[in-house]
Amino acid sequence: MSTSVGSLGSAQISSQLSTVEARLEQPITLLKAQAATDTATISAWGTVQGVLSTLSSSLSGIKDVSTINVRSATSSSASVASVSAASSAAIGTYNLTGVTLAKAQEVYTGVQTSASASIGTGSGTASLTFTLQSGKTETVSLGSSDTSLNSIAAAINKLGGGVQASVVGTVGGARLTFESSATGSSQAFSISGTGALAKFDYSASDAGSLKVAQAAANAAFSINGVPVTSASNTITSAVTGVTISLTGSSVSSSTGTSISVSSSPGAVAGALSTVATNLNAAIAAIAKQTAYTPASSASGSSKAASVGALLGSFTASNIQNQLLTSVSGAAASGLSANAIGLTVGTGGAVSFNSATFATAYAANPTGVTALVSQIYTNLSGVTTNALGSAGTTTGSGSSAVTIASTSANQGAINAVTSGLKSTVTSIAAQEATIVSNNNAQLQILIEQYSIAEAAATAAQTTQAYLSLFTSSSSSSKG
Repeated sequence: MSTSVGSLGSAQISSQLSTVEARLEQPITLLKAQAATDTATISAWGTVQGVLSTLSSSLSGIKDVSTINVRSATSSSASVASVSAASSAAIGTYNLTGVTLAKAQEVYTGVQTSASASIGTGSGTASLTFTLQSGKTETVSLGSSDTSLNSIAAAINKLGGGVQASVVGTVGGARLTFESSATGSSQAFSISGTGALAKFDYSASDAGSLKVAQAAANAAFSINGVPVTSASNTITSAVTGVTISLTGSSVSSSTGTSISVSSSPGAVAGALSTVATNLNAAIAAIAKQTAYTPASSASGSSKAASVGALLGSFTASNIQNQLLTSVSGAAASGLSANAIGLTVGTGGAVSFNSATFATAYAANPTGVTALVSQIYTNLSGVTTNALGSAGTTTGSGSSAVTIASTSANQGAINAVTSGLKSTVTSIAAQEATIVSNNNAQLQILIEQYSIAEAAATAAQTTQAYLSLFTSSSSSSKG
């Protein structure tokens, strides 16, 4: 009876190796799935962190309402005065009467042949010396060939002193005008000339050949009956925080102007509206990341259920709830968020009504300011706890160093994501170890199969030879 030795073929070996490899891959597949889930969660937290950072930045607009310009100022007659008010301006009404404008001194020459023709004769230099009310003198020297009106005006203006000059064309020629650089009686000046310019001598007592177009004068008016004078037509010292710009005279009381300074909520309302917009974005982002949409309600042809990466996260839900209650639960001076136009809807969206805010502010600016400050404090606390607070940074660029302070904290989001990132790193290390071990096991198995195959082949060869001898022996006996 013959005996046969079995052998595994290449196809059988490949099949068995594939089965073993699939079994070895199972732990890796599970680790990959876990890493993918953690990575998606980290990404979702990054989205939430971004919108909360934007909200946190916008809170600076309502951090200190007292620093926001919350005053508006109006003038009943813009032809007499315009007005603006800083946040420090006192609310009230101020009546301006008997207004006369501050003026610069202005004198002009007689008509000369032309603006470019020389008015001098002979050789040598000529000069003009201006003596200001303060006693300061300014001298302009010209050569005999530079005594045209254009040259004189250019030399005076180049000096940039207390007097300016210009050339005015007129019938039959041109005139040279001299004007003080600023308004006010203290800006009056006299002129003395030498050489060809001696004809331009001028003083208050002796005008010479020059004519007075306008004498230097201070502005004068009464504000609520109190007389005020100013060298300038822009007055900042009459009423604290109020800038009055005089634009025209009104000698009679009936043509004066009334200036009103009132509370203006526009800047605060704008800042609060920006906060509401960013707050909505943060709440909506968290809602999306924590949402579960069943298959029957899911959009798209697949109708598959949709699960937010942060579904079931207490930290995410807690941040969302705190953001909402920071507004809905705020109250100060008998006012609630609803009373100043901030409303939290049933779906969690926050709306802002600027008209409601304006009405509330006009009725109780102090109370509204206190409530806005409380909302800032509430929201700032939520964002800081979520995002953390950094230490003090010194230096810049690659040399910047952050020094941790006792008040610095990591923040809830960083705490969660730091743990997830550590897990992902650990999983990657485990995966690498398993892959290395699997490769080693497969290599050993392949070597074992090769040895077994070689032994089986040798056994088959031996059996073949033995069969030949067995067959020969049987033939000779017959």
